[in-house]
Amino acid sequence: MEQIMRALKHLFDNNRAWAKNVREKDPEFFQTLSTQQSPSYLWIGCSDSRVPANQIVGLLPGEMFVHRNVANVVQHSDLNCMAVLQFAVDMLKVKHIIVCGHYGCAGIRTVERDEQLGLVGEWLQPVRKVRQDHAGRLAGIANERQRGDRLCELNVLEQAASVCRTTIVRAAWGRGQELAVHGWIYALEDGILRDLKATVTDSRETRTAYQAAISALF
Repeated sequence: MEQIMRALKHLFDNNRAWAKNVREKDPEFFQTLSTQQSPSYLWIGCSDSRVPANQIVGLLPGEMFVHRNVANVVQHSDLNCMAVLQFAVDMLKVKHIIVCGHYGCAGIRTVERDEQLGLVGEWLQPVRKVRQDHAGRLAGIANERQRGDRLCELNVLEQAASVCRTTIVRAAWGRGQELAVHGWIYALEDGILRDLKATVTDSRETRTAYQAAISALF
């Protein structure tokens, strides 16, 4: 056990250095943070360690509520995701829900290559459906990397539409709550976010926005 903890010592050292640096810049930061949470954004992203939500948009702790899973999937049967969504919308009153995927996603690549990975494979069934729904369009892309990137984009659009179809978001819109759902994608190669132009602010916009965003990809 002692050997294991020694292997992790640098993480505690990093934490103390980070906390010290934050306090030097703002002595009241942690005290203020500990007494309130009022983010304007919910980020639904991939678990990939190379896509740190707060950092890539330049936000501090407390400014973004975050849910992450393999391939940024939004399933209505996933109680974890739905609980986060409801807490963000009903309790925190976030104004923006951002579904963000990334190019080169290993989960998407698994689907593209028809690899079977046990439970992960089961989890990725919604992505397989996205691939099946757009099989004709994807087949027209000869380059494997480009085809994978396009599937990453399509998956973001489908998961953003899935957010819009939840009873949680529809109820919020029904009572006039200010709420927008966005579909973004992140490029590991240059660190830049790209808007897939699929913003929805009302349930009546979902289908039109979704179809327009897909058409823009092809």
